[in-house]
Amino acid sequence: MVQSTASRVYSARDVVVSVLLMLLACALVAGTTLIAKMLGPAAGENALHPLQISAGRFLFALLALTPLIAISRPSLRGAVWSNHILRVLFGWAGVSCLFAASGLMRLADATAISFLNPIVAMMLSIPLLGERVGPWRWAAAAIAFAGAVILTEPGTDAFQPVALVALIAALFMGAEAILIKKLADSEPPLRILAINNAMGAVLAMGAASFVWRTPTQEQWLLLAALGCMMVSVQALFIQALRRGDASFVMPFFYTTLIYAGLYDYLVFAEQPTLAGLIGAALIVAGALTIAWRERIARRKA
Repeated sequence: MVQSTASRVYSARDVVVSVLLMLLACALVAGTTLIAKMLGPAAGENALHPLQISAGRFLFALLALTPLIAISRPSLRGAVWSNHILRVLFGWAGVSCLFAASGLMRLADATAISFLNPIVAMMLSIPLLGERVGPWRWAAAAIAFAGAVILTEPGTDAFQPVALVALIAALFMGAEAILIKKLADSEPPLRILAINNAMGAVLAMGAASFVWRTPTQEQWLLLAALGCMMVSVQALFIQALRRGDASFVMPFFYTTLIYAGLYDYLVFAEQPTLAGLIGAALIVAGALTIAWRERIARRKA
C-alpha cells in the first residue's frame, strides 16, 4: 500500500495502473510533437504554418469534448474569466511555439527545452502566488538552465537558433502552469477543459486565418488525430493522478523524452547528440529536484 501526502491510501494495483496511464499519456504527448513535425517543414511544399497546426489542435480537441460537454453541461457560474483568458493566451502561444520548434529541430531536444516550464513556473510563483523558494530549488533551476545552454551548443556550428523558440514555449507554458494551478484550486476540471478548448479554438482559428492554406486530406486526418490525442492526454493525466500520489506519478512524465527520441529516429532517422543527451539529463534532473522539494514542502505544510 502507498500513502499519499493527502493521507489517502492507494492499492498496489492503483499505483501500477497510474504509472501505466502516465506512460501512455507521455507516448501521446510525444506523438503530438511528431505530428506537428510531419505537418511542418517536413511536408515540403505542403507544409502548414505552426499557427494552423495549433488551430487544428484546439478545434479538434473541442470537437472531441463536445459530446461530454453536451451531456454534463458544466456550469459557468463563478468562473474567474481573467484567469481563463490569460491561461488560454499563454497556452496557445506556448503550444504554437513548441510546434514551430518541433518542426525544425530534433523532437527530443525541443521536448527537453520545453521541460524548463516547471522552472519558469517556480520563478513566477514568487510574485504571483507569494511562494518562498529556497536554495535547493534555486540550485535546481541553475542546473536545468545549464542543461539548456549545453543542449543548444551556443558558439558552435551545431547551435540551433530555433531552440530559442522552444525556450519561449517553455516560458509561456510555465506561466500557463501557474494559472492552471490557480484555476484548479477553485473550479471543476470539466469547466476548465471546456473553456480552455472553446476559447483556444476561437483564438487559434482567428490567428491561423492570416496564414491559412487548405490542408490535404491526409493533413486533415493528422490535425484531427492531434486534437484527439491532446484531449486523451488530459483525460489520462487526470485518471493517473486519481489513482496515485502525484509526487510519485509525475516524474514518469519525463519518459516523454524517450518516446520523442524514438519517434524521431523511426520516422526521420534523427539521432540524439552527446550535447543533447547531457543537456536533457540536466534539465530533467533540475525539474525532478524541484518536484522533490515541493513534495517536502507539502509534507511540512
